[in-house]
Amino acid sequence: MKKEVKSKYIDNIIKKTDDKYEISWDNKGAPVYKNKSKIKKGKISRASGARFELKVRDKLEKDGWIVDKWTNNIDLETKKLVKAKRKFNPYFKALSIGTGFPDFVAIKRIGKLYNVVGGEVKKRGYLDKEEKEKCSFYLENKIFSKILIAKSKKNGRSLDIEYKEFE
Repeated sequence: MKKEVKSKYIDNIIKKTDDKYEISWDNKGAPVYKNKSKIKKGKISRASGARFELKVRDKLEKDGWIVDKWTNNIDLETKKLVKAKRKFNPYFKALSIGTGFPDFVAIKRIGKLYNVVGGEVKKRGYLDKEEKEKCSFYLENKIFSKILIAKSKKNGRSLDIEYKEFE
């Protein structure tokens, strides 16, 4: 047995017997060992992000915007607007709707015209490379007049919302 395969085999045996790890299986049937503390941290982060997203939506609605979930996405290879794929959540045994980019579309009437804005919620306010490309596509093709990135800003113990316009 090769040294790398042997060490991986021994690591897997140790992880099976250790209470710190949880075993799940990937598509090919191979075991995947996940650290339980990281699983818990991920659940907390996901829930925190969802709460902040609701807070942003409520604030936009209070400011007079009509807000809806954006259920489209961009295929960067073909440069076309497509329906966002639904994601299956194995914990709740349900399909989640609204996995598009950006998170929201907000509409506000200004006189006889409408202002259509895309809203992306990021707790830290940073977009990755792919998201930046998608924002550029939306602005170049005039799908949105501007894209706002909602970022959390600590104010004592509470979180305030700070908007940054994508350029």
